Amino acid sequence: MQEKSDWIQRFHPAPDAKNRLVCFPYAGGAASYFHPVSAALSPGIDVLAVQYPGRQNRRTEPLLRSVDELARHATTALRPWADRPLTLLGHSMGALVAFEVARRLAGDGAAPLSVVVSGRRSPTSVRHEDVHKRDDQGIVAEMERLGGSDVRMFQDPELRALFLPVIRADYEAVETYRYQPGPSLPCPVLALLGDNDPMATLDETRGWAERTTAPFELRTFSGGHFYLNSHAAAVTEAVRENIASLST
Repeated sequence: MQEKSDWIQRFHPAPDAKNRLVCFPYAGGAASYFHPVSAALSPGIDVLAVQYPGRQNRRTEPLLRSVDELARHATTALRPWADRPLTLLGHSMGALVAFEVARRLAGDGAAPLSVVVSGRRSPTSVRHEDVHKRDDQGIVAEMERLGGSDVRMFQDPELRALFLPVIRADYEAVETYRYQPGPSLPCPVLALLGDNDPMATLDETRGWAERTTAPFELRTFSGGHFYLNSHAAAVTEAVRENIASLST
């Protein structure tokens, strides 16, 4: 039986579904970002969304500043849900967290059905970035560059004080992450990418193929880092097809 966990949000419970999809948010993002995905896939797929500390219902909790910490706690929360095949879906920072969770689950003998990574270069493709060290305006400028947030909210001092520490901590987690060698994933990896994403090139994304011994597929969409906002239906269908193709 699954125990209630602040780490797991379940918007549309689907107790009879054969498969589960676990969604991991991007830097500064929250579980609610995947509410539309849950609505679209339920009741055929039971969708869970990971809620990191410091946002929404967890806004008073201490922030975590490393991918390893995020993955370790998320794995613990997800283990009771592995009684059915799990597919892990992560966007941007969430892709790294999903990958590290998949490694841990595989080490437990409960490898996911597949891992879907979106808007993120492979774990071994390193860029030296320092957004988390910038002043507040520097972080706001980065948000504006990527286009994922309505930067007008940062003009409100209260909202600025609420969201910027979360974004800074998440960027620290991503920018200080370094891949630690270990066994490749035994499950397929599907990579999704906007063709004009400044955070990941095609070559950097193809590197995910080296992190699995199973099939790898790369699909591109028009758009930048948050291409999935304008291709929500197509992305959701790609995930549905991925799960259906692997489900027996």
